Amino acid sequence: MPAIINEMAPDFQLKASNGENVSLSDFRGKKHIVLYFYPKDMTPGCTTEACDFRDHHDDFSELDVVILGVSPDPIEKHEKFVEKHGLPFLLLVDEQHEAAEKYDVWKQKKMFGKEFMGIERSTFIIDKEGKLVKEWRKVKVKGHVEEALNFIKTTLS
Repeated sequence: MPAIINEMAPDFQLKASNGENVSLSDFRGKKHIVLYFYPKDMTPGCTTEACDFRDHHDDFSELDVVILGVSPDPIEKHEKFVEKHGLPFLLLVDEQHEAAEKYDVWKQKKMFGKEFMGIERSTFIIDKEGKLVKEWRKVKVKGHVEEALNFIKTTLS
């Protein structure tokens, strides 16, 4: 069943870039969550998005928000991505696209005339009670992090 606004966000457990297993339910009652799905570590758009979240990390933290990035990359790629760009938040490994399917972001894509399955860049805001309160699908990177931050400031704080 896909994620639905104003209902409980689908939970999952995935390996994180710090080697630990992370579940959304770990944060219930403690933190709001920015859950963002992105296609691939070390690509231009994904690097820009991750660095934008990095650059606004303190702003999100002040609002009791944890940022979690999710892609199908293996943990070794996540570790290199985190190290290279100084990312202060966890990246989650979704090689089997378990979380991506729960959030309906595992999609048929087309690039250079080839069709393949992959992540549709999307962001979800989950409140402290675990309820999905906002989603952005087919995200355009430029200005997106600021838009998510403004939503949280005006809606959840």
